[in-house]
Amino acid sequence: MGVNEVARATNRAVFLDRDGVLNVPLVKDGKPYPPEGSDDLIIYEDALEALEALKAAGYLLLVVTNQPDVARGTKTRGEVEAIDRALAAVLPIDGFYVCYHDCDDCECRKPKPGLLLRAAAEHAVSLLDSFMIGDRWRDMDAGHAARVKTILVDRRYAERGPARSPDAVVSSIGEAAYWILHDS
Repeated sequence: MGVNEVARATNRAVFLDRDGVLNVPLVKDGKPYPPEGSDDLIIYEDALEALEALKAAGYLLLVVTNQPDVARGTKTRGEVEAIDRALAAVLPIDGFYVCYHDCDDCECRKPKPGLLLRAAAEHAVSLLDSFMIGDRWRDMDAGHAARVKTILVDRRYAERGPARSPDAVVSSIGEAAYWILHDS
């Protein structure tokens, strides 16, 4: 986003990682993976109430998710999009932004901020008034790079932490929404 776009940006957003934030991931050897398909999708019990509260407070809800299994050949784009449609049928989400790549030099793959910046530009989002909720270091690092406040939903995965401490650490999407609405 250029200086003029930032000056015109009036919307506030909550950027949301998908697996591990909105829906239960499959955890193998301490690492999270997306559900096999939409039939295996389990949405966290507090997700709807949390997102409805954020929506009522005027936030856009934008999912930003890495889905490298498409590039790896273990999932199709159609399978990823079916999960997104199933989430959108239940949750008040304003948009999905997906990186299908499996290379760290890709500009849209988190921890780079490309997905957040594209979503912000398309929705006239003020990044300084927005948040990133994620469950992994990649989400936190992308949020910091985009200059949004970051909230880690700590699922205690067996992986490294973010380069910088998040603004808040919580145990659920409900707690993250509460922090945004009451403590931030």
